[in-house]
Amino acid sequence: MFNALSPILSEKATRTLALSCAALALTASAYQSTAQAATYPYDSTTVVVGDDTTYSIERDGTTTLEFVAAKYQLGLSNLIEANPGVDPIVPVNGTNLIIPQKALLPNTKHEGIIVNSPEMRLYYYHDDQVDILPIGIGQLGTDTPLNWTTKVERKRANPTWTPTAKMHEEYRARGEFLPKVWPAGPDNPMGLFAIYIGRLYAIHGTNADFGIGLRVSHGCVRLRNEDIEYLYNTVPVGTRVQFINEPIKTAEDADGNLYIEVHQPLSMNEEEFETLDKNLPFQFTKEQEEFFKRPEINQEILQQALSERSGRVVLLNPAEF
Repeated sequence: MFNALSPILSEKATRTLALSCAALALTASAYQSTAQAATYPYDSTTVVVGDDTTYSIERDGTTTLEFVAAKYQLGLSNLIEANPGVDPIVPVNGTNLIIPQKALLPNTKHEGIIVNSPEMRLYYYHDDQVDILPIGIGQLGTDTPLNWTTKVERKRANPTWTPTAKMHEEYRARGEFLPKVWPAGPDNPMGLFAIYIGRLYAIHGTNADFGIGLRVSHGCVRLRNEDIEYLYNTVPVGTRVQFINEPIKTAEDADGNLYIEVHQPLSMNEEEFETLDKNLPFQFTKEQEEFFKRPEINQEILQQALSERSGRVVLLNPAEF
């Protein structure tokens, strides 16, 4: 079984998980997603949005984790982090899943689109609100940018896909062959809408929803089709786009509550990629180290959060009686 505490986004685990998910694609496609954009009001004082909830899997029938993830506007990794030990493909009937919809806003300029790769989420700030959407990102070796600020250059409905020479070589090695240009349509790996950022990357749809919340792309950012359609219709050309690498987010609200949200860091090289059964070490920033020293913080709760890496928002200074 996939180890929920392993580097969730490494390619070896991703390939196994993706193949298993693909085998269930026809079953999953029988369900119609009921997800709505996860949209929250936002102002300059907002540091945390949303609330966690639970989902009880019926004792009869079959439910895939992808179905639950899509229903609650999450990626597979979000559910796997919050529910260690649960089968990441078909959870056992009768299981109660934690739905981690509570989130800390990234410690960045709150403008335009923010892509936080370790978290597998995209934030879009506009009109005094913030949308939070789950994403899939690039595999090791074809990584999605981690520290980059750019803008939306153009948008296109019904995009075509032109594989690179390296992609053709990769597919031929597996006995598969790609056309020079993949025509537009629902079978196109870019889906039905694309938002082009910089010169080399795009935020686009997909023909394989099971990749949302995993490292499966060749560097671009994938969204479920209803999510990319929403962004395509909402995001103007010229919008600021920032990529960040924040597996740990911290915040203090107006009432002095101190929070942390911890995700598994991305594997950055082959050695880390091969270390499937160990938690990768964090590279704490100076600001984080100073935050951790604050006397109000319950150090036991902090260490538990850093160990569990559940992707859930944790209050570090609860009232003591």
